[in-house]
Amino acid sequence: MNLESRHRFTFSTHGEHFLLDGEPMQIRSGELHPARIPHEYWQHRIRMTRAMGMNCVALYVMWNYHETHKGVFDFESADRDIAAFIRLCQSEGMWVLLRPGPYVCAEWDLGGLPSYLLSEPDIRLRTDSATDPRYMAAVARYIGALAPRVLPLMIEHGGPILMIQIENEFGSYASNPAYLEELRQRWLAAGIDGPFYTEDGLPQLERNRTTVAGGAIALSNGDAARIAAARHAFPTVPVMAGEVYPGWLTHWGEAGFAGKDYDLSGVLAELMRRQLSFNLYVIHGGTSFGFYAGANVDDAGNYQPDITSYDYCAPINEQGAATPKYRKYREIIAGYLPEPLPDVPEAIATLECAGSGALLPTRYASIWDNLPAALPREPGGKPHSFEHYGQAFGFALYRKALPAHAVGALDISGVHDYATVFVDDRYVGAVSRMRMPLARAQPLNVMHRAPLALPSTTPNHEAKPDEEFSLDILVEGMGRVNFGPEIVDRKGLFEPVRLKNADGSLAWLTDWEVFLLPMDETFIANLQEGCANPLKPGLFFKASLVLDTVGDTWLDMSHWTKGVVWVNGHNLGRYWHIGPQQRLYCPAPWLTQGVNEVLVFDLHQVESKPVRLADSLS
Repeated sequence: MNLESRHRFTFSTHGEHFLLDGEPMQIRSGELHPARIPHEYWQHRIRMTRAMGMNCVALYVMWNYHETHKGVFDFESADRDIAAFIRLCQSEGMWVLLRPGPYVCAEWDLGGLPSYLLSEPDIRLRTDSATDPRYMAAVARYIGALAPRVLPLMIEHGGPILMIQIENEFGSYASNPAYLEELRQRWLAAGIDGPFYTEDGLPQLERNRTTVAGGAIALSNGDAARIAAARHAFPTVPVMAGEVYPGWLTHWGEAGFAGKDYDLSGVLAELMRRQLSFNLYVIHGGTSFGFYAGANVDDAGNYQPDITSYDYCAPINEQGAATPKYRKYREIIAGYLPEPLPDVPEAIATLECAGSGALLPTRYASIWDNLPAALPREPGGKPHSFEHYGQAFGFALYRKALPAHAVGALDISGVHDYATVFVDDRYVGAVSRMRMPLARAQPLNVMHRAPLALPSTTPNHEAKPDEEFSLDILVEGMGRVNFGPEIVDRKGLFEPVRLKNADGSLAWLTDWEVFLLPMDETFIANLQEGCANPLKPGLFFKASLVLDTVGDTWLDMSHWTKGVVWVNGHNLGRYWHIGPQQRLYCPAPWLTQGVNEVLVFDLHQVESKPVRLADSLS
């Protein structure tokens, strides 16, 4: 099939089949996320997908990855050039299912919605313009920026895009036909008339009827039986298994990587035997570099942030290598196809020194010596969220002067999501929104929604009546919730912030100074060397990695506590000693022959520890 010529993709009259040029077509799709893969590796991952027997690539477009500031879009730079990725799929003989949201879930911060939406205190997300015109105005701006790039890539114009998904798993969020139809109309107004489809779990689809006019249906956790059930309930449109899970997501603090024991052999064989269409979510997960990993909230209301790796125990692992699952599934699929599959691409090279080399970073800078100017104090001096101040990711320092005779317990149970607390220069403990394993929390005095005891502020002398001390609360915003009704998830320090005095009385704390610490490229590039107080946690450590040749590697952070790593200015993501992830993936394109700079920011450690190079995630 020549994908460079024009084709026609439609549905059969009674929905039995997807049709390519009038003939039944089985969509065999593997999900890839360009935002989680360095662009230098896009072609390799697409070829790996094709060699497993797929004829299609499904991909999310993460809105907040492309509109990083309100009204400022980037669809052109290297890792954000969606059109280039789609054209690459076409050049490799692959069709495309486009999943542009606006909401995508994807274990991605806020499900792909831009955090600036949360600067509006009463915003309503994922709803129609009659309910909240502010949200839909932003959506219209996003579709308006994306659609011109998509239009020439639709199948009717000679491109590889078969269908565009409207929203994502909306039945798990609400029932609002007007919203889904308004999204469809936005695409129509942009000159794209489909075909469209929706994605939902079968129970949610049956309960909320979350389809669009003339659109196909894709099923989360789909298989042959669920496809049959959906076809019975919706007999006029075709149905595919839109998310078939070969692995699963992993949260910080869990015992191990989820999804290792999944075996899709039976599900795949039945889909192939019956020529049913499907999409493996994900065939290759990649990495949630930077601060983009999302989070969940469980049924008990517990916050569950996702790890940095999106390996997902998928058939193609985080580095792009074929796993035993890959080889097993490839053999099953090949058995139902008339033509042999292409050879599996060669594996990506790994650093030869991985597994033996170790770095020992040296103390480089302190966050306390790199504070920007404090924001102007607002009336009442209440603490506000990152979003209120226009910050998307990173950290913020909330500072409050207290009388030196103050003593008691600090209640900051509303912190989102992790805070280290200091009385003057003394670390007194941390507060975590997430429940941490007890053994991991005790050495650091980490509390979960419980008051944090403050020590006496005048241990060595009698306080003067007007003497004050500084209370510093350094807050890390971790992943925003990406699924379910709790997605309005702002970051920072929230009221009530109270000091419980020794006599039992409560004092509400106001009049805060706020220092924004986004830890973005600009902030890191302008970091000033020096540590006035090397014993106050919140330090940067630096090491040089000298290479004769480059290759993929992992940085083993198992000797460190909690923080972020940059290599040559690229943010590899978060590490946390509670695991299960202890190693951060560093792709070869981010390294160079010669000297490479490794920068570590740790919230707790004041002494450097080794960083070993490794050759795998675990």
